[in-house]
Amino acid sequence: MILVLKKGISQEETEQLKDQLRTENYMIKEIQGVEETILGVVGTIRKDSRHFETLPGVAKVIPISKPYKLVSRELHPGPSIIRVGDVSIGGDRLVVIAGPCAVEDRKRTLEIAHVVRQCGAVLFRGGAFKPRTSPYSFQGLGEEGLRILAEVREETGMGVVTEMTSPSQADLMVKYVDIVQIGARNMQNFELLKCVGRIGKPVLLKRGLAGTIEEWLMSAEYILSEGNGQVILCERGIRTFERYTRNTLDLTAIPVIKKLTHLPIIIDPSHATGLREKVSPMARAAIAAGADGVIVEVHTEPDKALSDGPQSLYPEQFKQLMRDLYVIAPVVGKQLDFAYLDKAKIMKRPAVAGALQAHVVYPGVPGSFSHKACLQFFGSEPPHQNRPSFREVFETVQSGAASLGILPVENSLTGSIHENYDLLLEYDLKIVGEITLRIQHNLISHPNGSVDAIKRVYSHPQVFQQCREFLENHPDWDLVACKDTATAVRRVKENNDSSEVAIASKEAAELFHMSILQEGIETNPRNFTRFVVVSRDQFLEGPKDKSSLIYSVSDTPGSLYETLKVFAERRINLVKLESRPIHSKPWEYLFYADIEADIEDLKYRDLLTELKKKTEFLKVLGSYSKGES
Repeated sequence: MILVLKKGISQEETEQLKDQLRTENYMIKEIQGVEETILGVVGTIRKDSRHFETLPGVAKVIPISKPYKLVSRELHPGPSIIRVGDVSIGGDRLVVIAGPCAVEDRKRTLEIAHVVRQCGAVLFRGGAFKPRTSPYSFQGLGEEGLRILAEVREETGMGVVTEMTSPSQADLMVKYVDIVQIGARNMQNFELLKCVGRIGKPVLLKRGLAGTIEEWLMSAEYILSEGNGQVILCERGIRTFERYTRNTLDLTAIPVIKKLTHLPIIIDPSHATGLREKVSPMARAAIAAGADGVIVEVHTEPDKALSDGPQSLYPEQFKQLMRDLYVIAPVVGKQLDFAYLDKAKIMKRPAVAGALQAHVVYPGVPGSFSHKACLQFFGSEPPHQNRPSFREVFETVQSGAASLGILPVENSLTGSIHENYDLLLEYDLKIVGEITLRIQHNLISHPNGSVDAIKRVYSHPQVFQQCREFLENHPDWDLVACKDTATAVRRVKENNDSSEVAIASKEAAELFHMSILQEGIETNPRNFTRFVVVSRDQFLEGPKDKSSLIYSVSDTPGSLYETLKVFAERRINLVKLESRPIHSKPWEYLFYADIEADIEDLKYRDLLTELKKKTEFLKVLGSYSKGES
């Protein structure tokens, strides 16, 4: 059951209440909310709920209706994020786990590891203990295989995932691996579940061959009841009457799981289908359905694989799948970050002189789209703070008080955010990265609000433009401009007026405990905003394939054409060209350009020299990765 505590209860009073409950052999889980604190009470409830309502500090009692308690969203409303080294499973970035079905030998395993790491995988899978249908099939290398997996982690930086088949392997798992996998055949091996609950490692729990979703969640409950909340659910297909695939992949489990539990869910399309040509379509469908990631089998020579070769992707197929997932991810509010591990490594380094280590700033408030872009690019691990304006983000990074800043520069519907382009010219900062975020606008109200009651709408001015068609159908509504979308939701919350609503993101609604009255009210669903990351120095290293420039040309016929000719003759793609007025010189213009090349590379030295000759002013804003593999 759930105990909602009274507002203003002290920490000392809360601890006294928890101690009293523990004397009755209950497991207690405290959850701090924005407006209230709750205690989850798990165990055999022997007393009437009215008894708990009389306890000091308890405001009300809510029974948990599900047979599983600790994994339920009733007890834990927000999603859990499982940390595995530098990787977060369940957040805004997709997690791809890849590798062979079984660890076969050192050379082959390391070869596959480097291939999948280069393609963007962040965790490596490989079985050292293989439970097989036939006793004569390859059973794995045992501890030797675990030692090879540990070497993979050392060489590539990827955490390793392997299956545990017996409680007797617990010490080996603690010694060698990062995630312990419980296979489909062991989903209801309760002694094994208790064991992995006690060893404290993150657990990848696969759904059984004929397991219902409730049975699957009850298996997870066994692990959590032993004190280990680091459980990742894995749908790998269930056995049905169908013969054309190895199993039947239950993609409907994804939204069901998302509603029932706070635990993250990933999909195993390799075991689900058993056929190589069906793996990529099912992986793409899984991400579109809302999965937090996929676990895929990859082999450099599948025909020679000792286990599950027919379902293992070739490296070229895996690379293409990763590119497909990169495109799909923003549609469902996530990102596939090809530089995930490299970025995490860089962010841990000591910062440039005078700056805080890997400290990131963004404009607006928590819950805004800038905040979401910050989380998707950097993750939640580096310290990040908000600033009230674009200029203050530039000031903070320029002064060295932060290492990096993230800012919006253009929207696919409303065009460039000219203030930030002007600030890029004014400040001596470099663009070191970019990210594109899909923007979905929602009409957000108080609980039980209605469209008929609306009189006033709060949001950012650009949002009103992006939702023009929807708003034109309601000409009697007053539109009130705010600094950002999350601020709009906060104002509606604070005003406590049922006739007021905001237009903002789903995350902002969740943050302020508001309701979504209508989803997706933007005029065009292809609504994307491009954000850039700025720094005083080239903080983010790695390959660069895009550059941003500002330049001006003389007021003579053909002068702009001459600069464009420099790019055309070298077959360099110009992806953006926009003019901006020079504030101190009426009717004179600067040109902002984005090109698909690292203009600061030595091989383009002659290009830069020639461009300088053909311009009156030239500033390279930065060279960076455009994010694609």
